[in-house]
Amino acid sequence: MTPVDPALRRKEQALHAGLRSAGRLLVAFSGGVDSSYLAFAAHRVLGPHALAVTAVSPSYPASHRALAERIVRDFGIAHRFVETREIESAEYRANRPDRCYHCKSELFRVLGEIREREGFDAVAYGVNTDDTGDFRPGHRAAAERGVLSPLLEARLSKPEIRALSREAGLPTAELPASACLSSRLPYGTEVTPERLRQVEEGEERLRALGFRQVRLRHHGALARIEVDPDELPRALGPEMARRIADAIKPLGFRWVSLDLEGYRTGSLNEVLSLAGRSGAGDP
Repeated sequence: MTPVDPALRRKEQALHAGLRSAGRLLVAFSGGVDSSYLAFAAHRVLGPHALAVTAVSPSYPASHRALAERIVRDFGIAHRFVETREIESAEYRANRPDRCYHCKSELFRVLGEIREREGFDAVAYGVNTDDTGDFRPGHRAAAERGVLSPLLEARLSKPEIRALSREAGLPTAELPASACLSSRLPYGTEVTPERLRQVEEGEERLRALGFRQVRLRHHGALARIEVDPDELPRALGPEMARRIADAIKPLGFRWVSLDLEGYRTGSLNEVLSLAGRSGAGDP
């Protein structure tokens, strides 16, 4: 194993110091790279005074739940599942560019109730320095509710979190980037349980075909498939293209397309940049 760089070790120590000063802590834990390492570090520093909490809703994939259960079991992390009801919010379902704000507001409302009821001192979530460059209205919800961001405060980036996760033996160290299923629907397309189910099942079928980093972008009757650029040559082969179409069409799509730019984080946010450059849309 590659030794951890001394500068990264200092950031880790800063993270531990920040967690130690937080007192009894609730950690928003999705089973992704960042929240898994934060839950691990909080457990390491605070022991029984840290509780990882996973929100379950139609936008949360079953595969993420299985991974979250594995992590807390293997590392002895105190944990709880809770239900969130963002899908009941008309503002969330409308799927405007601030959708994530309404989702995170519901999550932090639920965690805030646990905090008040059970005497925890704070709530934390796993935002890092790489998350500050894209459009992420969920950060505003965290700021409004006083939610801590220990990884960001320690100036940890995604690659550094992966390195520390690798050292800790976390199975998320090499996990592809992940986001809630609603992020696959273009802004203005209503978020419904049925569309989320189509996305979740479609991505599972793509992974079953051997693709590691995938997104199924839901454009009504059209499914736009993104795979890692390194996997594009395989996906473009006539036989594999047919298998992809055969796997996805039965879910209720009329057309299946392959995005020639491949997977990239926040591709549905590209329309916001275009609107800004043309002077259209909200600022």
